[in-house]
Amino acid sequence: MSAKHPIISITGSSGAGTTSVKRIFEQIFRREKIEAAFIEGDAFHRYDRTGMKEKVAEEEAKGNPNFTHFNAEANELAVLESVFEEYGRRGSGKTRSYVHDEDEAKIFGSPPGTFTDWREFEPSDLLFYEGLHGCAVTGEIDLAKHADLKIGVVPVINLEWIQKIHRDRATRGYSTEAVVDVILRRMPDYVRYIVPQFALTNINFQRVPIVDTSNPFIARWIPTPDESMLVIRFANPRGIDFPYLLSMIHDSFMSRPNSIVVPGNKLDLAMQLILTPLILQLIERKRRVS
Repeated sequence: MSAKHPIISITGSSGAGTTSVKRIFEQIFRREKIEAAFIEGDAFHRYDRTGMKEKVAEEEAKGNPNFTHFNAEANELAVLESVFEEYGRRGSGKTRSYVHDEDEAKIFGSPPGTFTDWREFEPSDLLFYEGLHGCAVTGEIDLAKHADLKIGVVPVINLEWIQKIHRDRATRGYSTEAVVDVILRRMPDYVRYIVPQFALTNINFQRVPIVDTSNPFIARWIPTPDESMLVIRFANPRGIDFPYLLSMIHDSFMSRPNSIVVPGNKLDLAMQLILTPLILQLIERKRRVS
């Protein structure tokens, strides 16, 4: 953690909705005139698309059918930790981008499924990470200790699967069967590497559908925000003005002393109300020590 060069880490599984949460942070940064350096977790995969296919085939030949991007060994977590450490110490560092599709290939000038060259961060007020492993702790790696504000984005598992199936079919052309196969292969690594991170976050945002999602693999639509509730859990509720939040967010209520439940369509409002003061606290602390 660093008062002078703060780091915000957003952690969530593929299909969890971390990209939507990132957009809300971007709105706050623009409104408050905060310059952020951005890191995407995909940029720290160990293998490009072709290399990952070869590695998965190699692992399957060894009797391991469950090697996925969720696995720590499929990612350059030591490199990511070194970036976190350098940024916290000096406010500088490097990142790159993973090129997902043809649209991004036109932007970055690299083929889909490859990485761009490494590039230096521009001068910034804070570092913002969004991806799979922002709070990962393994035997040798501890990314959680470097982040000043840690956010988990955690839909209930059926909703997460529905979102992933619909996204991968719409944007990547996968069949439902292919997406289900990916979900099944990822499950051991999801339990081993993704789930433990949500015990290390400062705040978790968990969307819960209030419609039937008993069989997520045949769901024709993703439950809408109006068909969801949002459970917001604070690891340390001290300093959180719950009466103010309850008065500002209609139809919200406390479910536990450290948790507030709000309508799903109030995600943007809830995040703005909760996160803006926390981000401004980081910036004020930065200015005091600069």
